Amino acid sequence: MKHIHILGICGTFMGGIAALAKALGYQVTGSDSNVYPPMSTQLEKLGINLFQGDDLQQLQPTPDLVIIGNALSRGNPVVEAVLERKLAYQSGPQWLGEALLRERHVLAVSGTHGKTTTASMLVWVLEQAGINPSFLVGGVVQPYNETARLTDSPYFVIEADEYDTAFFDKRSKFLHYFSDTLVMNNLEFDHADIFSDLAAIQQQFAYVLRTVPRNGHVIYPPAVKALAEVVAKGCWSERVCTGENEAWDTKLLNSAGSTFAVLHNGAEVAQVTWDLIGKHNVENGLMALVAAAQVGVEPKLAAEALSRFTSPARRLQLRGELAGVHVYDDFAHHPTAIATTLQAMRAHVGQDARIVAIFEPRSNTMKAGVHKDTLAAAFVDVDEVYGLQPEGANWQLATQLAPLTQALNERNVPVVVCDNVQDLANEVLQAYQERVRDSGSSVEGAQATREYWVVMSNGAFGGIHQLLLDSLTNIIAKAE
Repeated sequence: MKHIHILGICGTFMGGIAALAKALGYQVTGSDSNVYPPMSTQLEKLGINLFQGDDLQQLQPTPDLVIIGNALSRGNPVVEAVLERKLAYQSGPQWLGEALLRERHVLAVSGTHGKTTTASMLVWVLEQAGINPSFLVGGVVQPYNETARLTDSPYFVIEADEYDTAFFDKRSKFLHYFSDTLVMNNLEFDHADIFSDLAAIQQQFAYVLRTVPRNGHVIYPPAVKALAEVVAKGCWSERVCTGENEAWDTKLLNSAGSTFAVLHNGAEVAQVTWDLIGKHNVENGLMALVAAAQVGVEPKLAAEALSRFTSPARRLQLRGELAGVHVYDDFAHHPTAIATTLQAMRAHVGQDARIVAIFEPRSNTMKAGVHKDTLAAAFVDVDEVYGLQPEGANWQLATQLAPLTQALNERNVPVVVCDNVQDLANEVLQAYQERVRDSGSSVEGAQATREYWVVMSNGAFGGIHQLLLDSLTNIIAKAE
């Protein structure tokens, strides 16, 4: 039995690699600078021994292969030991491609937004069609409660990220995946820590198009200019186009997007009614349905499966409801994703409900200030805005939200920026209590106001979701 040791094992992607390697029969160990639940718990349940930190004892006995995550760089003591001892090493994407994907039909889901949701939808649709695919997705796929799974199916669904592969391979991860069916959801500038501009990202997408075989399929919306420009650089596979007046399209049957029709060549072929909301999820669902169609799944069957789909964690996930206050968690961290999430919520709850946006501009791109000038416009559909000043940023969130502050103040709506999570939560809760008091209502009676607090970050946000819910519980208890 070969022994694989994984550096950076507690990341979602590398943890998935570990689970797949274990399923293949390898002895797997790993280390990370932060070994913590839930990933550490999941890996330990698989019988994977974990090391915290950079102790070189983790390389004893000498592994047959070291897989190095892209969070590791030169100067790390374990990386330096691997190089000095000339141990065999690979990146996670390279190992995955060679060990698993080369022999399978790979359905790869790429794009700036919606990768995890679309890939999860595709897994679910294929499962309901009896295909039982293997998968590796950047979130917990419901109802399996896993980020990765290996089956004996010839099909593999993967979330295809454009982020770089490793410190020794700066190509995008998805270039290693042997894609047969490539979904390109959308494309905007992101990952400013590794890409200089949108053109640099487009070049990586142009490269991945070159890897799709002639009998493969490339699914994309030509209306997205950045993607149309990529395809114009060269596409040698069958193009399957989505969007208005394209081969595959949708028609909303209600404003929230919870019911929609699927159109193929202008004719309705299926309808979806589900618990999800938002035009962005309709687009994600269409992409999953079209990808499944390329491997023989009928649209009606796919639509029936989508109607029973459960969204992955952190995608407008309801974390709790108390006294009419609904606390949601969402992964949105790019201005486009923030705006899309809030527009979906507004369409879902109507104009009379109060939407409170609570967000953390945490990504490297946001901290670098790349999107700071477009941030304020993302919050036009809300009633209150609370933001956490990004640590280490050389720009001030309050300054960037100044245009929004002026616009919302005309409606007597607060825009608050704090330097820490506790202060931010206190501001949200204080404003809520003042609203209840000013309305002359009790906390229990405030249920009729219907409040929706949407927490947005690509990180844990200091556990603010539970902090808000626990504080609301205490407020209600004191009011009784």
